[in-house]
Amino acid sequence: MKYVPDATADRQFESDNTVDRVGVDGLLSELDEYAVEQALQLKEKAGDDTTVTALCVGPEKGVDAVRKALQMGADQGIHVIDDAIAGSDYVATSLVLAKAVEKAGSEKKVDLVMCGMASTDASGGVLPAMLAERLGLPQVTYAAVVETQGDQVRVKRDSDTATEVIGASMPLVLSVTDQTGEARYPSFKGIMAAKKKPLETWSLSDIGVDAGEVGLDAAWTAVEDTSARPPRTAGEIVTDEDGSGATALTEFLVSKKFI
Repeated sequence: MKYVPDATADRQFESDNTVDRVGVDGLLSELDEYAVEQALQLKEKAGDDTTVTALCVGPEKGVDAVRKALQMGADQGIHVIDDAIAGSDYVATSLVLAKAVEKAGSEKKVDLVMCGMASTDASGGVLPAMLAERLGLPQVTYAAVVETQGDQVRVKRDSDTATEVIGASMPLVLSVTDQTGEARYPSFKGIMAAKKKPLETWSLSDIGVDAGEVGLDAAWTAVEDTSARPPRTAGEIVTDEDGSGATALTEFLVSKKFI
């Protein structure tokens, strides 16, 4: 899961052109809530011997995203936090996540790594594939419908031109879309129960990642410059006193290359 800046907040950048994730309100990425929901549904079908672990890599406030998942019904949480991670790109982030999954799997077998289709801040959508490659697992991405039978997983994936049905065997990495069904809201009982659930905090050294492999200096890309969005200006009014309004409107749309 990812802790992202609230889209309704006044988002801004740090002096190094990275997104400010400390001085702005944040929350669990909405698209990751669907992944949590699907994981919980699979647990309900599989039985109580199944454990749902919420894993987040992020700043100190990122623990709030883990707590949200625990309140929804996840059994335990892991928060990977280290100052060296700040500014990491997808490549480095996938490394940290993979090592965390491997560490978690050393204690109890990991059958399924569930991800959202993308984050609501960067919207890259490439992390599940990178994670699968690092873990050496098959990947099934952008699932709109998820069905399981034992260790078999079957998903339906909708695209602009076709609908695909794909099957795979666990263990695997699976990403789901916002078409899988609304995520549940934490109940009062769930909020209270979350306070007693285990929540571990790991650093880079805990998962065996060198600080030189992550962070802004190790990133393959960098933001050169940013500028604030210009204030909104008054729109252009097209009058239609002599029946020429449609023509004027069309010419305006053509000039802006909208049509």
